Order: sequence, then C-alpha cells, then structure tokens
Amino acid sequence: MKSSSLTFLNKLLEIFRSLPKLTTFRNLPKLETFQNLPKQHRFIIIGISCFLLLLFIIPSSDKSSSTEDNNAGNNQVGKRIQVALPDEFVPAEAMATHDAFPQSTKPPVRAKTPKNSKEAIGQLPSLEEPVISQEVGSIATDNLEKKTKIQDSVAALANLNWQTITVKNGDSLALILKRLGFSAQTTYAVSTAQGEDSKLLRRLNVGDQLRIANNEAKQLTALEYPLSKTDTLFINLVGDSYQSHRESKEVEIREDISYGTITSSFWNAGISAGLNDTQIINFANIFGWDMDFGMDIRSGDSFSLTYEKKYIDGEYIGPGNILAAEIINQGEVFQAIRFSDGEYYSSDGRSMRKAFLRAPVNFKYISSSFKPKRFHPVQKKWKAHRGIDYAAKTGTPVVAAGNGKVTDSTYNKYNGNYVFIQHGNGIVTKYLHFSKRAVKKGQRVKQGQTIGYVGATGLASGPHLHYEFLLNGVHRNPRTVQLPDARPIDKEYKAEFETLATKRLQVLSGATSALSSTQDVN
Repeated sequence: MKSSSLTFLNKLLEIFRSLPKLTTFRNLPKLETFQNLPKQHRFIIIGISCFLLLLFIIPSSDKSSSTEDNNAGNNQVGKRIQVALPDEFVPAEAMATHDAFPQSTKPPVRAKTPKNSKEAIGQLPSLEEPVISQEVGSIATDNLEKKTKIQDSVAALANLNWQTITVKNGDSLALILKRLGFSAQTTYAVSTAQGEDSKLLRRLNVGDQLRIANNEAKQLTALEYPLSKTDTLFINLVGDSYQSHRESKEVEIREDISYGTITSSFWNAGISAGLNDTQIINFANIFGWDMDFGMDIRSGDSFSLTYEKKYIDGEYIGPGNILAAEIINQGEVFQAIRFSDGEYYSSDGRSMRKAFLRAPVNFKYISSSFKPKRFHPVQKKWKAHRGIDYAAKTGTPVVAAGNGKVTDSTYNKYNGNYVFIQHGNGIVTKYLHFSKRAVKKGQRVKQGQTIGYVGATGLASGPHLHYEFLLNGVHRNPRTVQLPDARPIDKEYKAEFETLATKRLQVLSGATSALSSTQDVN
C-alpha cells in the first residue's frame, strides 16, 4: 500500500513539473524530503494535489461536451443536411439528369463525413430518388411546361380547318364572316380583339386575302391577314377572347446600280434600265426642284443611280430607297445623296428639296405653256395664259407645291373645281379644273399633300391641271421662277455626310463607267 502511494505521488510530481505554466511545481521538494514531513502535512499536500489535478481535467471535458451540444443544436429535427458522396454512391441516372442542366458557378461545399459509418449510411439519400437542387428542378419544370404548351398548340393547329378568302368589291369583314357562317358576335369579337392591330381589319382592300380557321366546334379560332410582303396580322382565340399581334419578317438589303441614256423620254429610258414605275417617279422627284422632266430632258442625256433591293428568305420582293443618283441634263451634272435623315442633298450638302415643286402633278405632257397671248380653245379668242396646263388622266392626284393655307376651295363656271393656297413670302399658288377637291378652305397643307384630282370642269377642253404661281400678286412662270432652297444639312453632321457622299459617288462613278463602256461595246 505504501509503495503504491509512493508510486502515485512520484507520477503526480512528474506531471506537475512537466506543466509549462506552473513553474512553481518544478521546484517541489524531492520525495525523500516529502517522506520526512509529518503524516498530517503529507495528507494535506496529497489532497491539494488531487484537487488541482481535477481542475485541469474537468474544463477539457466540459469544452468537449459543449462542442457536441452545439453540433447537436445545429442538427435540427426534420432539416435536410447536404452530404458529399463518393462517386460510387451516386447513381448514373442522377448524374445524367444533373449534367443536363446548367451548373452553378460557385464551388460546391462538401459536408464532413461522420466518423461513424452507421451514421453516415443513415444520412445517404435514396438511390431510387436522387436529390436534385431546387434550381435545377425549377428549370426542368419550366422546360416541361413550355414543351407541353408547344405540343398542345401544334396539335390544336393540326385539327383546324383553314380557308383562304379573297376580298371582293364591296366586301367587309362582317360580310365575309357571315358568308362563312360565323355570327355577328364573332365578327365583333374579332374586330375588337385585344391589341392595337385588330383595327386594320376594318380597312380591307379589294384583292387582299384572309386565311381563316375554325375548329371542330365550328368556332373561329385563327385569322391571318397579310398586310404586306413583310408584315402579317394574326388574330387567335386564347381562352374565351381573341388576341391580335403583328409579325414582321426580316428584310435583307442589297445594293444595285442602274444606268441609262435617254433617246425618246426619261420614262422609256428608265424602263429600259430595269427600273419600275415607282423608282422612275422617285428619281424624278429627287431632281424635280431643279428640272422639269416633261420639258427639260433632251435626247442624249444620261442618268445613273444606286438603290436598295429587298429580299426575304432569299427571295427578291422589290426595290428600296435610292441611295445616290446622278443625271446629266444638257451637259449639266446634277447629283444627290440620301443621308440618314431620309433627305437628299447635293454633294456640297445643300438640300435637293426646294421650297416649291416645279410641277405639282405627274403629267403626260404640257398642253399649254405660260404665254402673254394665247388663243383660248373654248372662248375662241386671244388672251394671256398666266399659268401652265399639264395634261393628265382624269383622277390623277394633284399635290400642294409647298406648305401653306388653303384660302379658297370651291367651284365656279370658269375655273370649275379649284383650290388656292397662300404660302409665305407673298407667294400664292392656284390649281384649276379639278374633278374633285380634297381640301377645305382654311385648312393647312404640307408640300406633297394631295389637294385634288385632275378633271375637266369649268372652261376646259379636256382633262388637265391649270397651275399658276403668283409672287406679290404678279403671275410668274412656274417653270422659270427662282425657287428658294430649303435648309442645308446641319453643321453637326457635315463631316459625316461628306464621308458618305464621297463613298457613294465613287461607287456610282465607277459603276457608271463600267456600264457605259459595256453598252458602247454592244
């Protein structure tokens, strides 16, 4: 018993001496000194030593216990814990499903695998139902819903009965739908479908085509109305109401060049150069402030232009804007370049648009020019002719030569149906012998706006427009009067325009030379 006590004390003293912070224990007396102490003192020292030893042991145990308690508090009942699994534990189906969706850019956080193998196995997810993140599951659900809707729409369209209707003279949407057996309520619902474009059905033109579909219940389900080669109006039954929207096809723009030499007329030369009616008229309008294409054109004059050609799905649908144009009239060169604002300017930036049009109507020929004395074909006497007569077909539109205000729009036995327009700077223009007037007195008009239609009312021997130009009350020859220029291009865009004009005219000049040399060879 005594030897075991001594052994215990020796171990206890060695522990105390090894403690780094308790340096006082390193100087404890050796065991022989301890044995020489009185018995009562030895018991006191042993008791104190045991007490101190317990103080070092108990805190470590408490700390470990506290850590375990904290971990236990975090692991709440019913809360899922993400555990990283080795690859051999993840089913192939789960890996394939997971790889099919976008991955998060954040690195995955791996949970620590419990030391207890039974505990780890208890936390493994079911291999039959792999756990996928909430985000991936949401994407999969959305894709499935979209796919289902598309399949439903395709199936619904496949079961529709489509009919193509051509609009005839006197047709309206109501009459067309009535012939097809639809009720007035359906007509109203379609014509007032949600969306701003449904009102386009109220202005059907002769020759337009409508594609109309009904389902098995004979209910109008879809309507397609081609508005142009690029735009189509769609009206579909969605639930219990109709909805409308417009779809536009993408137009591809290419550039082309045409060149021609005038032998008989500018119109014939334009047709020979491959231009259509609209292009010929637009070309003439660009230079219409500088020359009269009915009187000033001479044989041997030449013209050239670069213009847009429009394609949809590789199919040519028609010409676009004229990008640059040139005409050589009696040796004088006129050039025009289209800028981003849609206006045409000369090579030095001056606007091609003058304050007034030379001729306010597309005419066949001038039947009577401005003369101080002319024999009147109806009154059969000589008198001054203070305007120009432009012969044209009855119904040809006549436009305002410039911006202004209508001062007269009425009829009398001499002028027939006529319109007078007051412009700025003391200028008045007069238009006589209309078959029909399109403006009223007091109305403000803009340059190019239709104000009436060619006719032969009043003292007229045939359909024509009598046009007069007055400056401060004095008649002037509309073909020769000096017309003020419009505003030039803004200084802010001057440099940009000059760069564009140089490029356009170089292309036009090179192509013109090549085309003219080809024609000379032929």
